[in-house]
Order: sequence, then structure tokens, then C-alpha cells
Amino acid sequence: MRTRPPVSPSPPTRIRDQLADFSADSRLLLLSGVALAIGAASALVAWGLLALINLITALAYHGTLRVRPSSPADNHLGLLAALIPVVGGLVIGFMARYGSEKIRGHGIPEALEAILIAESRMSPKVAVLKPLSSAISIGTGGPFGAEGPIIMTGGAVGSLVAQAFHLSAAERKTLLVSGAAAGMSAVFAAPVASILLAVELLLFEWKPRSFIPVGLAAITAAALRVPLLGGGPIFPLAPHLAPGGPQLAAAFGLGLVVGLCSALLTLGLYAVEDLFHRIPVHWMWWPALGGVAVGLAGLFDPRILGVGYGTIHALLRGEIVGPVLVGLLLGKAIAWTLALGSGTSGGVLAPLLMMGAGLGALIGGPFSPAVAATFAVLGMAAMMGGTMRSPFTAVVFALELTHEVTLLPALLASCIAAEAVTVLLLRRSILTEKVARRGFHLSREYMVDPLELARVCDVMDPGPPTLPADLSVAELARRIASGDAEASRHQGISIVDRAGKLAGIVTRGDVMRALRERPAGDISVLEAGECALMVAHPDETVREALVKMLRRNVGRLPVVSREDPRQLVGYLGRTQVMSARMPWYRSEHARNRGFVREAEDGRFTRVEPGGPPARAG
Repeated sequence: MRTRPPVSPSPPTRIRDQLADFSADSRLLLLSGVALAIGAASALVAWGLLALINLITALAYHGTLRVRPSSPADNHLGLLAALIPVVGGLVIGFMARYGSEKIRGHGIPEALEAILIAESRMSPKVAVLKPLSSAISIGTGGPFGAEGPIIMTGGAVGSLVAQAFHLSAAERKTLLVSGAAAGMSAVFAAPVASILLAVELLLFEWKPRSFIPVGLAAITAAALRVPLLGGGPIFPLAPHLAPGGPQLAAAFGLGLVVGLCSALLTLGLYAVEDLFHRIPVHWMWWPALGGVAVGLAGLFDPRILGVGYGTIHALLRGEIVGPVLVGLLLGKAIAWTLALGSGTSGGVLAPLLMMGAGLGALIGGPFSPAVAATFAVLGMAAMMGGTMRSPFTAVVFALELTHEVTLLPALLASCIAAEAVTVLLLRRSILTEKVARRGFHLSREYMVDPLELARVCDVMDPGPPTLPADLSVAELARRIASGDAEASRHQGISIVDRAGKLAGIVTRGDVMRALRERPAGDISVLEAGECALMVAHPDETVREALVKMLRRNVGRLPVVSREDPRQLVGYLGRTQVMSARMPWYRSEHARNRGFVREAEDGRFTRVEPGGPPARAG
């Protein structure tokens, strides 16, 4: 079979102009309007979550009722402080068992599951219990961040709003992700990074129909953050010198080291999770066991407890160096993996930022405090980019957290190196591994669908066989049984009238059905076939034609001229649809020989361009 039939002449300009670069339509306006409201609501939810965390922290560690930020590290409880994470774990275990098990975990995998499995539907119970459980977990010393819970909670807000409208699953996904991005934007004052995270991790597409509403929601949340939580970067830094060649090489090397540590953290977390599954007690008690580890780690170094934004800022300023940094790093890593592996509620981003910054400061510390501070910023971004497999998000996130634009090239180098290590060592990221362990697979590699690029005229059979309308079913069955090439060429054969115009289509299934009802086969193929046809046009994309097939549950379409809907010009079946992917397959797997080839005697010879291609890989 030919892989690419002769292309029909280019369609007229009027028809060609109907093929747009993007698939957005007027429903984009509806989604954008709703997204603005979701962005405002998610900003309020983010403010409420942070206030609740502050309130529980103040009550648990300081015995006061206030919503101003406070740190568990400043407590004066002595050994009693080790019991607070255990109590928090007990409460979360009860909430998960008798409320909703979906509150367990770090939030982003649960949002991915809702998108991939539940058609972007989330329940009101999760919207209430997830932020409450996360606030209890973090407020009682859990070494987590608020970003995972707010992503899931903001997503739940977007999903609940979307369910009030008559929307498709794809449109609900857009609004769910709008809420998630808005929540992250409000917590971190990072609207651009929030949008990039949505694109790199949650949307599974790059389309204006989703990008624009998500962007509007994130911008709205960022604007409301200023009166609610204050403006400016979370971790403002003194200006750094612009990096040169040696500094970029050092940043790349740092990224390789951080990427390796990122892979070890991911493996360690899921090893701990597997360990908890072997403990002969109900999972409701696991968060309390994780709380024991957190409490003991807090006695060792109280800075391990809670979100730790103050500690992160100190690392980025180069204020924590030396042996104490080793203890902080190990304690945070152990407490975080044991607590999160126990199934409690909390996010991964803030701990990754602290561990990445600490690792960078540890590597740069022997040189000078300035180098330690610079490496802390680079390590923070590299740890996030490598662990979450979202390098662009990590680069922009570091810029928005610090407003230190001069480090952009070095940030890019470290994040690229970290992701290179993790994608080669691990099949999945720390976020998608949990989804895979629940029996679902996802891919985060985006490309333009080849069916969007090929037109029907590129792949159709331009000279399909036809049958006269008065031909009997018995005669057609005889031709098929005798192996007639034209009768057996396709599963369906077009039927034409005396004027040669398209009248219907008959399939082998139609023939078998007609023979069961009339064994003599004394009816015409037009009576046995289908006359109310769904047709394709030469100038439309193969994807559009495939959608028509799916809507009618058919495997083939006659191709007709737009000027004359009964003028048959081709045939499109499943085989022709699949052949549209052949250019993609060749570009991915067919490797051409290079200019230089090694001969049998070990000498290299030049191969002229246009030589024989190598076999497919």
C-alpha cells in the first residue's frame, strides 16, 4: 500500500482559510468569565488556609489565638513539643477514615486523578476537608508546604463551580486547573510560575481555550494577594553578579548533583510508603506514626518543623552554613519522607525548596558565603525542577520568589541538568508515581497530533471502487467470496446511481445481515446499505474526519467535494487514518546515515548526503 497517495490540488483560498491554527471558539469567553470569579474565590481560600495554618501553629506551640505568622521553631515547650505532631497525625487519620480518604497525600496527584479519571469532578467534602487537614498537619509541625493542599483545594473550587454549568469534561478541566493555578499564585505571589505549572503538569495540552482562562484566574489571584497577604517577593535578595562561563558550568554541575539527590528523595519517599503498607496496623494510625518521627526531628532541630519559609530565606541569604546545615538537611529529609510516606496531608514544594537550597548552600559553603547564597538559589530551583519534572516552572518560580533576574541563565542551566538526571534515572516523577501506583498511566510529553496536520486529501484513497445501486447483494457476496480485488479492497464500498453520484455505502457487515434475512440475496446493495451518510471533505483535517467517525460509530467515510456533496472523490477508512501517522513514525524512528562512517579497517570515510538511509531504530 502506498504510504502517501498523490496530494490533490490545493483547495481554494476560501476553503483553506477555514483551517485555523487554534481550535478556540466563542465558548472561550464564557470560560474566561467564570475563571475570573474562580481566581477571586481561590485567592480568598488561599488567604483562609494560610490564616488557619497560622492559627493552629500559634495555638499548638504558643498557646495563643492569633493569625499572624509564627514558627514552631520558637516554641518553649521542651520535650512536650515532640507530642504535638503525633496529636496532629491522629486527628488527620480520623478525618481521612471517617471523612474522605482523598485528603491523604500531597494534593497534586489527587488533582491529576480528578482530571484523568473523574472527568474533573471533585466533591464539596474534599474542598472542605483537604485545607482543614493540611492546616492541622502543617500547624502541628508537619514539615510540609501549603502549595499541594491549595492546588487541590483551588482545583476543587474550580470543579464545583464548573459543575454548576453545562460544560464538557475538557471545559471542567480548564476551570479546575484555573482554581489550582489561582491558589498557588495567591500563596506564592507567582502567577507566571503557576500558569507554567498548569501547562507542564495539569492541563495535558497547550491550547488557548485553556491557557487564557487559567492565566486570567492566576492574574486575578495575584492581584487580590496584595490586599490580602501583601505584595513583593517572598524571599527578596540582594542583587547577584551576572554569571559568566565558569559560573554557568558550575551551575550545570550543581544541577547534576541536585538531580541525583532528587532521584534519591523520590525513591526514598516511595520506599517509606511501601514500608508503611507492611506495618500490621490500619492506615488510619500511620500519620500518628509519622508524627513520632517529626516530633523527634523537631527536638533535634526545631527549624525542621512547619513550612519553614524563614529557614529557606536564611539559606538563600547564605546565613546557614557549616556542620549545622548537614544536620538540618538530613533531619528535614528524614522527617519529610517518613511523614509524607505515612499518608498524612501536606505539600511537597516548600520542603523541596528548603532541601534544594540547603544542598546548594552546603556545596557552595566552602568557597564563600556569597557563593553559598548563590548556590542555594540554584539548588532550590534545581530540586523543584528535577523532582517535579517541571524545569520552566522551577526557573520562573525562583525568579518570582526572589526577583533576582540576573541569575536566569544559571537557573536555566541547573534546572536543565537536574531534569536530565531524573528523566534518565526514574520512569516517573514524585507526583506521577503515586498516580501510576493506583493503576493509571499518564504521559507528560506534548506534541502536535499528526492527525491535526494531515488533511483528508493527503491520506484518502483517491480512486475507490464503487457499486451500481441496482447490484444485488448475492452478486456482491459472490465477488467477495471469489477474492475479487475491487470488492475486497475496503470494508465498505460506495454505491453510485446511474449518473455516477454517491447514493450510499455498503459494508461487509451489511451484506452478512442481508443474507441472514434474505438468504437468496435478492435485494439491492442500496437497500442493504446506508443511505443517510456521514461524509468527509478533502480539505478538512484527518482529526475532524475521525471525530465524525466516532460520533456515528463507523469505521469509514466517503469523501465528497464541497461544491457537489454527491460527487465522490475518495474513501477514508481506518487504515487511511492510521497512515497519517507515518510521517511522525519516520521522523522518530528512521535514522539516516551520517556524513562519516567507520569502515571495516577502522578508517573513517565520508558519506555523501542523499546516501541510503539507515534502517528504522
